[in-house]
Parts: sequence; C-alpha cells; structure tokens
Amino acid sequence: MPQDERSVRTGWVSALSRLILAALVFETITGLVITFATFHAAVQWTVLIHTAIGLVALIPLTWYLFAHWLDYKRYSMSDSVLLGYVGGIALLLCAVSGLVVTWQGAFGIRMSPLWRNIHLYSTFAMLAASLPHALLVYFRYGAKRGSLHAGGLLARIGGWAVLGVAVIAGLTMAYGGNRYVNEFPEDYNYLYGEDRPFAPSLATTVTGGALDAESLAGSESCGTTSCHTQIAAEWKVSAHRWSAMDPFFQKVQSVMAEQNGPESTRYCGGCHDPISLFSGTKNILVEDLTGLHGFQEGVSCLSCHAVRETDLQGNANYVMSQPTSYLWQWSSQRPAKAVSDFLIRTYPDEHAKLSKRVYKAPEYCAACHKQFIDEEVNRVGWVQLQNQYDNWKASHWFTEGDPTKTIECRECHMPLVASTDPAAGDSTDYNRTPSDGMHRSHRFLGANSMVPAMLKLDGWEKQRQLTEQWLRGTFAVPEIAEKWREGPVVQMALDVPDSATPGEKIPLRLILTANKVGHDFPTGPLDIIQSWVELHVYDPAGEEIFSSGTVDENHFIEPGSFLFKAEPVDQYGNLIDRHNLWEMVGVRFRRAIFPGYSDTVEYMVDCPTAVMPGRGPARIKGEDELREVEFEVPPGGGEYRVVASLLYRKVDQYLVNFMLGDDSGITAPVVEMNRVEATFGVGGQQAQLAPRSGDPAATAAK
Repeated sequence: MPQDERSVRTGWVSALSRLILAALVFETITGLVITFATFHAAVQWTVLIHTAIGLVALIPLTWYLFAHWLDYKRYSMSDSVLLGYVGGIALLLCAVSGLVVTWQGAFGIRMSPLWRNIHLYSTFAMLAASLPHALLVYFRYGAKRGSLHAGGLLARIGGWAVLGVAVIAGLTMAYGGNRYVNEFPEDYNYLYGEDRPFAPSLATTVTGGALDAESLAGSESCGTTSCHTQIAAEWKVSAHRWSAMDPFFQKVQSVMAEQNGPESTRYCGGCHDPISLFSGTKNILVEDLTGLHGFQEGVSCLSCHAVRETDLQGNANYVMSQPTSYLWQWSSQRPAKAVSDFLIRTYPDEHAKLSKRVYKAPEYCAACHKQFIDEEVNRVGWVQLQNQYDNWKASHWFTEGDPTKTIECRECHMPLVASTDPAAGDSTDYNRTPSDGMHRSHRFLGANSMVPAMLKLDGWEKQRQLTEQWLRGTFAVPEIAEKWREGPVVQMALDVPDSATPGEKIPLRLILTANKVGHDFPTGPLDIIQSWVELHVYDPAGEEIFSSGTVDENHFIEPGSFLFKAEPVDQYGNLIDRHNLWEMVGVRFRRAIFPGYSDTVEYMVDCPTAVMPGRGPARIKGEDELREVEFEVPPGGGEYRVVASLLYRKVDQYLVNFMLGDDSGITAPVVEMNRVEATFGVGGQQAQLAPRSGDPAATAAK
C-alpha cells in the first residue's frame, strides 16, 4: 500500500508535484499547438513562452524525477510502476531534447531534425505512459483513500493553463508582427485594366493586387547571423542583387518612361525590379521608378523564393505570393533579431516553405530568361528576343528523363560550393546527398564583370575574377565534369596553308565552336553585348603585317571586324542601338552560335613580295594608295605567325557613352576568352618582306 501522500516529497498533494504537473500540462498543450496549429503570431509567442517555461521548469523537473524515484523505488514491479518508469524516462528524454533544441535555436545554424523528432515523439511516449500511470494510481489508491481531490487539482491546473493562454493572447495583441500595407497608390494607373495591374509584364501576385515592398525585401537579414551568411554574401555581388541598381538599367528605364510612358517600364520590372513593380512604384508622375526603399536590392531572396508558379511564355510570367513573416523578422537590432532568428530555427516549417523543388527546374528560370516584345510595348507586333531556355531545351545538353546526360541551368550557373549553411545538402538531385556539405552558389556566375566594379559592391574583385574564369572556361564544376566538356567555352581552330607564295593572297580560316555553352553564344541582349575576333599576322622578324578586330583609343572596334552581335531595327528600319527595345520590330542582322555548332571566319592576307638584298624598296599596295616601303630582308625563307583571339565585353562603347556620357572615361572590361596560334612558311629561297612597325602590308576581305 502506498505511503501517506503527505509524508513523501512527490506525493499528489505536495506543492512540487502540483507545480510540475501544471508545468507539464502547459508544456504538453502548447507543444501540441506548436506542432499542429497553423502559422500565426500567437503560435510564435507560444513557442517563446513554451521555451521559457521549459527552461524555468527544467531544474525543478529534474529534482522531481529524482525525488519521485527515491520515494517509490522500493515498490515491487507492477503495471503502474512499469508505466511510471517508462513515462519518467520519456519525460527525461523530452527535457534533454528540449534543451538541445533550445541551444540549437539560440546558438546554432538550424535545429537538428533528429533532436526535433526526439522532442516530439518523446512527448507522445510520455503521454502514452504517464496518463495510464496516473489514472491507475488514482483509482487504485488515491480515490479510495480520499487523499486526492481530483476536482480541485484539475481546477488549479486549468487555472494555470488559462493564465498561460491569457499571457500569450496579451502578448499577441501587444505585438502581432509586421502589418503590411498591400495597396497601390491612390493615383495608380491601371493602363491595361484593373485585372492586369502589372501589365505589360506578365508577372502577377496570388491576390492580383499590390504587395508591400518590405514583404519582398530585407535580404540582408538572411545573412546577419550564422544562418545563410555564405549565401547572402554570394548574392550581394550577384547580377540578381544589382539588377535594379544597374546604371544601364536605370538609364534605359528613364528613357523608356520619357518616350513610352512610366507605366511601360513595368515590362522590365517583373525581372529586373519586382519589389518596385509589385508595390506600385512604376506609375505615372513618380520621380524614382525603382524606389529601392533603402533596401538596395533588385531580385531579392524573397523575389525568387516566394514565387508560387511559373510559365514558359517568359516575360516574367510567374505568380508571386507574399511570404509570411516571423516576429521581428526585419529588425536589425538585438535582441529582437536574435528572437526572430530563434523562432525561424525552432519553428522552421513556415520558413522551409521558401525552398521548393520548382526552384531547381530550368522551367523556373525560363520565366525571366525568355523574352519577347509584343504590340503592347512596340505598338506593332510580336518579336522574339533573348531565349536561353528554348536554346537549351533544343540542344544536346538536354536529354529527356535522364539527369546523368542532362546539364540544367543550376548545374552550371549555381555550381556546388563547400558549405556550413543550413541549406547544405540535397536529396533530390541524383548525384547529391543530404549530408554532402555543399550548397548551390548564389553568385549566379554569367558574363557581366562590369557592373559589380562600377557599383563597388562588397567582393566585386572576386566576382570579376570568377566571371573571367567562367568566360574562359577555366572555372571547374567537378560535379558535372563527366557530362560537361573540357577546355574553353568556345573552341577555336586556325586553318592556314602549309606555305604561301610571295605576291599572292594567303587564305586564313578560323573555326569557332560552341563547346561548353548551354545556349546560344553569346546570349542575352545581343544589341548590347559584343564578342569578336581579333587577328594578327606577324612576319619572321616579329613585325605585324596584318590585323583585324583591334580596338582604337576610344574603345571602338574597328569596322569590318568579325563580330557576334544583333542589330535590331524599329518599324522605319532605324538601328536600335540604345537598347530602346520598346521600338523594336525585327532584326536586320544576328550572329550567334547554337550549342555544339560552329561558325567560320575567313581572311585573305596579302603575302609580301620577296626582295633580294640590294634591290631596293618594294612597291606595296596599301588601302588608299601605292607607296614605297623599305624592308629589312631576312636571309632566305621564313616563318609567319598568326594569332587569333576571341574577345568579349558586356556593353559596347557606343551604349556606354550614351548611358554614362562621352566623358565618363568608363569602358567595359574586355576578356580574352580563347587564343590560338598557327604558323606557315613562304615558298622559295627568297627572303621575306619585313615591313617596319606601323606600315600595314595587307588588307582583309571578309
């Protein structure tokens, strides 16, 4: 028979027992609410109060379990005793796992799923054992002896529970988190009707209405603690981050607003400037059409991660949802920020919704990396612009249903990097595991090495270095090495004759092959981009006798150079050379290479006439007139050298001057993507002409 309940430290009527029982009931109820209730500010306050009560009760609980064992350890084994041991062990495990989870939430980078599950399932185990244990003891002993007054005990426990609920309710009323103002300005112009407030962009929101700018911004907060520090640092210098800060975008947008109306700039906003687009900033009479709201971010973290669905039509055809926010999520001040981070780690399910399988699909990228102009913009009709997605889908890099042979967008442009980030690891890729210690780089490496330096973004030097490596094809991506190609991005091969005859034309041929590019080379806005061949021919003395593709002192490429570029035109046939795409109706010239395909450029170089020693000067036909040039004659035949380089720059000089002014002194950095050399001899025993430096002895015919 049990001892008198009043004679033991942990009996039913002891103050310690009642205190612990009240705490356990409160912790159990709030724990179940946290597990099963929908995301709400009240639930977040419940997490905080649940954690606080758990920490306060930890020492008394530990003492209670030990004392309870001392009080009843001599009892012989029975069903109620066995259940007591099981419940006690489960409770102890629940307390330990709760302490671990709390530590991870406060000082770690994420909560371990293992410890979280231990905390959850040990609660269920504790309930499954402790409730029958308590009921058996009550009905066998306590109820018969009258030592337990269940009604009073339950009333007290219920009172504490009600008090806890009241505290949570009061805190929620005092601060329920961010209150977003999802409204367009009163003067917002619905140019294409209220059902299409963001047109001519195809982007829209789940509600079809505005989104508060703050709800999509605040990317800086993702990296202010030890959570996504690496990813945030990568993003901060990426093309996505500065897509709306780009001086060229800003200039084009202002010109478009002047010529085509401010509302037309919504066409650009869906991809370049979604925060401003969805908050209604791109509107008539607005001075700052971007309105960075102090966030200094174009495509923010949430601009990508809050997208609900996408469509292959392009032109930002996606649906944006408004992410729910945690308490103090946008605060930069401690302890508020620390509390917010703690909530995200210990109550992560809502935050985890920002990571979806759809982000891995090339179709997701297609929403913005596929573009067209139609009548709503150019007033004429539909014209296809850049289209990386369809290029890739039609190329040899895509094999339906076989990821071991397919290279997708993220595998190239978001290569894996060593990571301590909570996002490290992935079980959905065929060649990855949840514990691989890697995450996908958010630098989004491409071809723009200019703007990060212009804006002096943190880490721009590293971004430029990696971009140049990317353009040269020296950037290694080990995880796709078996299905990607080695070598330069564009392979080059020089075809020269074994020998040339003095006085005749020398045929030179350069073959360029798209080797590692997943879409056309070059790609993007080809009215801006320039990639060209620079070729030089040197005589046996090292003197240049021919050149093509050189850049003058004003940074302009010489006319007649072999150039990858597009020349769009307006409806009157005028060249679109200021990125004024809203006037574009077609293309009069376009040169790019499809993945795996080749293009060829041919040069015809005059082979200098041989001159024997002592015979005087040779008569050389220049570009404008016949003139005499004196040569230093090598003894006998010699070897001529041909050097060809493929060069790339993101913005041509004419556009730089238009955007930034002729006197800006700015030019786009030129990257040498590849270089090849070849030699040939000149027939006969006669000496080769060696024109003095600066005297061109050949002309080129394309």
